[in-house]
Formats: sequence, C-alpha cells, structure tokens
Amino acid sequence: MGTNIELLFLVAMAKPKHIAIAGNIGAGKTTLTRLLSKHYKWEAQYEAADDNPYLNDFYEEMQRWSFNLQVFFLNSRFRQVMDIKNGTKTVIQDRTIFEDAHIFAPNLHAMGLMTSRDFDNYQSLFELMNEFVGPPDLMIYLRASIPTLVNQIQKRGRAYEETIRLDYLKRLNERYEAWIDTYDKGNLLIVEVDENNFSENPEDLGKIVNMIDDEINGLF
Repeated sequence: MGTNIELLFLVAMAKPKHIAIAGNIGAGKTTLTRLLSKHYKWEAQYEAADDNPYLNDFYEEMQRWSFNLQVFFLNSRFRQVMDIKNGTKTVIQDRTIFEDAHIFAPNLHAMGLMTSRDFDNYQSLFELMNEFVGPPDLMIYLRASIPTLVNQIQKRGRAYEETIRLDYLKRLNERYEAWIDTYDKGNLLIVEVDENNFSENPEDLGKIVNMIDDEINGLF
C-alpha cells in the first residue's frame, strides 16, 4: 500500500506544470513571462501578437476586424494549450485562452464592436475547445491601474497600440477584476503592478519569486 502511494507521489512530482500569466494590455505579462522563464528554467509560451495579421487593422477599425482577431487568438491559444498538455516540460504562458473567451470577446460584444452573430459563433467555438483544455496549475494575475497600463504601453512603443481607446482599456480592466474576483479554477496569485516594478527593479522581482515559491511548493 505504501509503495503505491509513493509511486503516485513520484508520478505527480514528475508531471509538467502549466503556469499562466494573466492581465490587461500593458500589464507586463510578456516581460514577467521572460523573467520567470529565465529564473525557473521553464519553457515560455508567448502571445502571438507580432505574428497576428489582424492587429493593425483591428486597432484602426475595431468593429470590422474584431471577430477575425479574436478567432486568430483563440486558435493560437488553443494550439498552445494542447502543446502544453501533451508536452514534457513545465511551461509558463503569456495570457490564457480563458481571457480571450471571458474578457476580450464579451467586451467587444458589449461595446458594440462585435455583432451578436459573430459573438455567438465565437462562443460556440470556445465551448467546443473548452472540452479539451483545463485551467493552469497556477494563475498569476497582474493587476494594474489605467495610468500604469497607458505608461507601459507608451514605453514599449508598438505602433499598432498607439490608437488604443481609453474606454476600451477601462472596460477590459473592469472585466478582468470581475473575472478574477470569482476565479475558482485553481491556484491564483495576484501581483499589484502599481506597487511592483519587476521589469526594472530586481528586488521587486524577488518579491514575486518568493510569492511564487510559496505557491509552487504545493504543486511540485
């Protein structure tokens, strides 16, 4: 009996984990993904922003390109999750498929930037994919105020983000907070980005690492 328990424990320890970083546009997901990947030697999965053929068009004409953009991200994220699920390494992921489905697409629909027909079609696709994916073992949410988001978006200087509407960012933030407030799919860690400059201050990054260490001691 004891041998079986020990074997199950060793199998659980050997199983690769899925760590995900969630947060609004400009919260610092990509930067933290890179830093934590380097620190823990985890494999990094980044958001396909630079390879998305719809981003430039979307920010210029949101209503016209919203559905195309969201389906591209949904497809990309689903492929990432399946790779993580079938892989042999612990992975840290920049943004999750759940943010696309529970925050970005509903926000576009609510703002009148995605038709009900397209939104229903999108939701149907997500529900089908959702049967094959599960939540990450640890979700790290980067909470940031609108001024912090705007400042960091301006700092990175992506041309296609110059036309992002403030009301769009604000509504996304509201939806993120509502989603995180009821998140019960797994372990959750919240980082207050307004108070933690992890991208430039090693001490602040160290604080996040300590918080993660406390969480993952129960995962690995």
